[in-house]
Amino acid sequence: MKFGLRYCNTGRYVDPVKALELIQAGEEAGFESAWTVEHTVVPSGYESAYPYSTDGKMAGGKDDIPLPDPLIWMAYVASHTSRIKLGTGILILPQHNVVITAKQVATLDHLSGGRVLLGIGVGWLREEFEALGVPFEDRGRRTDEYVAAMRELWAGDPPNFSGEFVSFKDTHCRPRPVNGTVPIIVGGHSKAAARRAGRLGDGFFPARGAPAELVALARSEAEAHGRDPGALEVTTSLPEDLAELKGMANVGVDRVLVPVTNMAGLPTAISGPEEALTWKDRIAEYADL
Repeated sequence: MKFGLRYCNTGRYVDPVKALELIQAGEEAGFESAWTVEHTVVPSGYESAYPYSTDGKMAGGKDDIPLPDPLIWMAYVASHTSRIKLGTGILILPQHNVVITAKQVATLDHLSGGRVLLGIGVGWLREEFEALGVPFEDRGRRTDEYVAAMRELWAGDPPNFSGEFVSFKDTHCRPRPVNGTVPIIVGGHSKAAARRAGRLGDGFFPARGAPAELVALARSEAEAHGRDPGALEVTTSLPEDLAELKGMANVGVDRVLVPVTNMAGLPTAISGPEEALTWKDRIAEYADL
């Protein structure tokens, strides 16, 4: 079982000094990864329903929360660490120019020594899409195509792609990721997200828990598309009782994420770098699950 730190670019860790203290402590304790979250803008008074709270609002209803760009935040902490992987949980892929994103992600992976985990999602905040000038309705199709386009930019020799939303011909994009590609982890708590993870993802990240039916759906979708269902890595939130980890491993969970703030409505499990260091023995205890 791998352990990660969750939503590290929020709360007190917007401060660069505190961010480094947390991630360096996490690396020393044996955390495998540190994860960020993204909202480029949060329009005041949005009416779209946040899917992970009963009141439909994120961050306790606050709109003006400091939330650094995840890739830039990751680049900053990458330059002060050497082993811990850095993930987006998630990057709202259809809001981005995919060619620029592929370049940024590959560059970060190159400079960090192959430590990037690219968690992606389709997004839920319609008002944010409107502020960015991106259509909301086609975000699912756009996401699927963007994943294929990024992989072509990272591996094609030379890259060529022709799609509904993006096209390029003999277009080089260097440097390439260290391992030839970057793991793409599909986030979401819906059947559509599970199917997308199985169809094109390297991993699946249900936002809350690891519902057996969603994991099974993701794996069956992978098999239906000629992919190895056992290779789909499952990431989810830390259970309240660590005794549940064995059962989670038995149903195929590979990684659990430990909240460092209550940004996503989850209780804070690690309140600072000193507490992160105390997890060293727990991480070692469950390493062989």
